[in-house]
Amino acid sequence: MDKLKIDKVYLASIILLAVTGFFIFSSASLGLLARNGASFQSVALNQSIGLFLGIVAFYVMSRLNYKFLRKNAFYILIGAIFINLLLFIPAFSLNHGGASRWIDLGFITFQPSEFLKIAFIIYFAAWLSGLKEKVGTFKFGIIPYIVIISILGILLLAQSDTDTLVVIATTGIIMLFISGGKIKHILLLILVGLIVISSVVYLRPYVRQRVMTFINGASDSQGAGYQIQQSLIAIGSGQIVGRGFGQSVQKFNYLPEPIGDSVFAVGAEEFGFLGSLVLIGLFLLFFIRSMKISMKSIDSFGGLTAIGIAILILIESFMNISSMLGLIPLSGMPLLFVSHGGTALIITLGAAGIIANISKYQKHE
Repeated sequence: MDKLKIDKVYLASIILLAVTGFFIFSSASLGLLARNGASFQSVALNQSIGLFLGIVAFYVMSRLNYKFLRKNAFYILIGAIFINLLLFIPAFSLNHGGASRWIDLGFITFQPSEFLKIAFIIYFAAWLSGLKEKVGTFKFGIIPYIVIISILGILLLAQSDTDTLVVIATTGIIMLFISGGKIKHILLLILVGLIVISSVVYLRPYVRQRVMTFINGASDSQGAGYQIQQSLIAIGSGQIVGRGFGQSVQKFNYLPEPIGDSVFAVGAEEFGFLGSLVLIGLFLLFFIRSMKISMKSIDSFGGLTAIGIAILILIESFMNISSMLGLIPLSGMPLLFVSHGGTALIITLGAAGIIANISKYQKHE
């Protein structure tokens, strides 16, 4: 076993994603100059700090033996749940856009659900790796999954964060399947999940509005369908090779959230179809290399943790890209490594560091 070196191809994919993402974000943030110059300075500084802290998180987690995470998986999950419970204390909770998803400590603001995603993967990987042949049973495989997702679901739905719940639940189902869960149990979970999501769509007007806009966005192009219409205009304007770095037109007063949800549209306008393919290719390279690391891991916990993190990052990022292309309803999910959000960037790079550490402990060919 090689206990010294990080997988070089995997490391290269992370560096390329981080650098590419920062360049796209930097250009997209220029759109804020036309709206609020002070905001641009603040956002640029926060993202730079986020990237620096993310690099530190990657380094620390790549040096921390991943087996430490297994030993403390339960406490990591409980800690993440506790941090999310702070959202229900008015003194700590920050409301933005009608949702209370941010904790404001005065000197720092962060989104606690980002911690919850990784904590779930670590705990569920630890649980599944200890089951062995019992993973295919209803009692030890399905019931624990339902209990954990129900607890996290209550927390996330109370934050009006349906998207994160979908990402976590989907990641968990795939982890369960990979570890040996029975097909009939997986299909049952998918059916239950569809029923729950359908209920949320019916009961929550903002989710229902997203679905209706997805079905017929052109019916309200200046209202609910404005963002997707402007996104498609930006992406189409990029054509094959794009307008060039910094040359996006849509980021100035047209695209809502040019540094957030719509950042892929800015990138596609400036770098075109080919540039978009390169970005998607980098995510796929990261995922494929993470799969290889997972398959060569010396234990099942390392393998499940690596593939769980990779699946979560891929799903979340592709949900953003797909929603900007009009392939799924607007998700509100960030484009990881690219979108504005210091918490997401730090946690994503920290999680990538965990996979880097797992890559040090590999089986011989």
